[in-house]
Amino acid sequence: MALPADEKVQTSSIEDPKQLIQTELDETARALKEITLMLEQSRVELGKLTQRNTAVNTHLQQIHDQVDKVPKEELRTVYDSALDAQQRLFQMRGQLEKLQSDQTHLEHYKGLLEHLQGATNTGGMGGNGKGEKNGMASVEMLVNAQESERQRLSRQMHDGPAQALSNFILQTEIAMRLLDVDPAQARNELSNLKVAAMSTFQKVRNFIFELRPMMLDDLGLAPTIRRYADSFKEQAGVEVSVIISGSERRLESYVEVMVFRSMQELLSNAVHQNQASLVKIQLDIGDSAIRLSLDDNGNGFDIDSLEKESNLSLKLIKDRAEMLGGKFDIDTAPGKGARVTLTIPINP
Repeated sequence: MALPADEKVQTSSIEDPKQLIQTELDETARALKEITLMLEQSRVELGKLTQRNTAVNTHLQQIHDQVDKVPKEELRTVYDSALDAQQRLFQMRGQLEKLQSDQTHLEHYKGLLEHLQGATNTGGMGGNGKGEKNGMASVEMLVNAQESERQRLSRQMHDGPAQALSNFILQTEIAMRLLDVDPAQARNELSNLKVAAMSTFQKVRNFIFELRPMMLDDLGLAPTIRRYADSFKEQAGVEVSVIISGSERRLESYVEVMVFRSMQELLSNAVHQNQASLVKIQLDIGDSAIRLSLDDNGNGFDIDSLEKESNLSLKLIKDRAEMLGGKFDIDTAPGKGARVTLTIPINP
């Protein structure tokens, strides 16, 4: 039996967001499967490198005990092997940390998509034209937000660690050429290389913390927010205070991630968009709800113009909060700073 024309249009419009969610789910599942496989391979490789590093260090200690009797070429070969083993082990540990961070991020994103898919299947995003339009807009914002984050991370990796590694290679080549002709200068180059490597290592650790702080999984939301606020204060040069009340207990993983990511985005907006020099973060973990608020002394903004400009980050936080049965409020005006409040219901 053929459907009436208007019913065909309605069915098609309902299926579009469902198909978009399913496509994104399939792609996320594929990426998650690849990362899981890479994690398994990296753990095996890490075990091999650890064994090799132990063996090389043992040999190095034996050489050190009889350094006067060992030919210069053999000594250099052993030291090169030790340095190579340590570098490979360091790189593999960094790769493993990044893969674990990516895995956690994708698992959270997959869970969010499944939650969204459940809402569409039960009619939460359908039933009328407005519901379908809002549902489609939410899916579109989720996809756009993910792509925006990928682009940001790609730029940071290119401008930061990738560029630094390229410089390391050049400095290493210079030091190797100077070893025979000017050992003192070679040592100086290696010393500079060590300082640069330590600086880059710290930047990479900060980068990983931005992606997914491991302490969020280990210690929970409150300690992670305190640590992040201290780190942000040091890097941005602004005053950030944190007040936490209620019961500092562990919450559902998706709630902790959602609140932490919202705090990150809101703090960044307060400083970089509103030009605030003082931000107060308040977190209250109650029996039935968690409440996050940020007060800043920045320039403020006009809420009506915010709607017209389609601020992706704030709208995405608002939509995610409403999907979880919560709410997102903004109290601001031009020249009067801003107060942003996020409230999410939680299980007792």
